[in-house]
Amino acid sequence: MDFRVLQGDIAQQEADALVNAAGTSLKMGSGVAGALLDAANGPLERDAVARGPVELGDVIVTDAYNLDADYVIHAAAMSHSGPHPIATAESLREATQNSLKTADNLDCKSLVLPLLGCGSGGFHTHEGAPLICDEIRAYEPITLEDVRVIAYSDRDRNILRQLVSDQ
Repeated sequence: MDFRVLQGDIAQQEADALVNAAGTSLKMGSGVAGALLDAANGPLERDAVARGPVELGDVIVTDAYNLDADYVIHAAAMSHSGPHPIATAESLREATQNSLKTADNLDCKSLVLPLLGCGSGGFHTHEGAPLICDEIRAYEPITLEDVRVIAYSDRDRNILRQLVSDQ
């Protein structure tokens, strides 16, 4: 499986499935969720919320509407039980694993993941990115051939590139 790092807007990516960095409520706000919601130009949030709430680490799938993908996998890496979303090392790992498994179950060949739980979820990229990358490297794909982790900022991209080049 090809595992790459890129920088940009996840909503502008072409893949069989795009992963939304979701909370357990599946409500879509800003950041990754906001970008996907705006570009989808469809009832993406309504579809996601109708399938929730979900447990921390779980995923649900919706249509991608006008995104250049077939599916959006909403990965609940953060809990919305308090005033601020909170992610844990375990939730980052489980959300990443479940995103990969779900993409395989959907016969996807390509998948783009953001830095789940980093930023608004409370994890710093230098702590969360290694967890996500470790899960991707350990994953035994069935149909997945191309997995990309996307960073929004130069700083996050550089952290990710160092992790991937250290393989």
